[in-house]
Amino acid sequence: DDSYYRRADPLGARGDFVTAPEISQIFGELIGLWCVDVWQKLGAPKTCTLVELGPGRGTLMKDALRAARVAPSFMGVVSVAMVEVGEALRRLQQDALREAPVAARWLDRFEDLDVKGPVIVIANEFFDALPIRQWVRGAAGWSERCVGFSGDTLVFGASGPIGDRLVPSALRDAPFGSIVETSPARAAIARMIGEAIKRNGGAALVIDYGFVGPAAGDTLQAMKAHAYADALADPGHADVTSHVDFAALQDAFVEEGAAVLPLVTQGAFLNRLGARERVEALKQSASAAQADDLDAAYARLTGDMAMGSLFKVLCAHAPATLEPVGFSGA
Repeated sequence: DDSYYRRADPLGARGDFVTAPEISQIFGELIGLWCVDVWQKLGAPKTCTLVELGPGRGTLMKDALRAARVAPSFMGVVSVAMVEVGEALRRLQQDALREAPVAARWLDRFEDLDVKGPVIVIANEFFDALPIRQWVRGAAGWSERCVGFSGDTLVFGASGPIGDRLVPSALRDAPFGSIVETSPARAAIARMIGEAIKRNGGAALVIDYGFVGPAAGDTLQAMKAHAYADALADPGHADVTSHVDFAALQDAFVEEGAAVLPLVTQGAFLNRLGARERVEALKQSASAAQADDLDAAYARLTGDMAMGSLFKVLCAHAPATLEPVGFSGA
């Protein structure tokens, strides 16, 4: 299988990209405490399933569970499900969670999850990796951008005219030459999560880079060895992603009856959870070099010129009266 995420570890210093959990333990710790807060606001139910989609190396969940030990009653009722299709990444996740205070189970797909109580879903840099479709407006109308061969080389091409029914209505009159992206795969998973939350109670936390649509633009990109690469040059060996349309995700959640909170930046979200205070607490027992590393990691995660503004945080929840922390206030 040549699937990118099925091969050896693509994350971390030797891989193709670095995610927030690999930058600092603070990221996962704060999300763990966020999960405890959600559980408490749900009324501290006797059962709760914590699900992570695309868990990378397992670092986020490891840090989250370590932080959540401050709430023994939560740790006594929570179960963990990791949704991961890649065998190499599964092994890394299993190693990371080998000494975790809660045993985890692994699933290939979210729809394989069978729960009978509240569910809390974490999706950090998950949706950006799901497939998209691209529509191009030309003189003859809209066509779909496709991939084909020119000799032995993969190249982009276009289908014949297809009408505009698959193009979001707000963008059907976009200027000639415009590219519009849609993602049925993202919408389908968001609807499944929304349905599970509505049926069982709970919340979903989506952290990713993207925009609030509808908007035209070609956001397809590839990363290899921490540098931008040709998306078609080496299939299966580069991280191919695109920007997430958060408005489309919100619509999918709402279609299934979940409520959504106003979108916030990653920087605002982490600071509202106490990121700066956690950094200062860790620095109390850190060496000078470690303190510098902590400050650098904090700046990268929360800074306006780094991940703090580029990455957005979306929360879907049920019941509608639930008020997860991090989405309002200074």
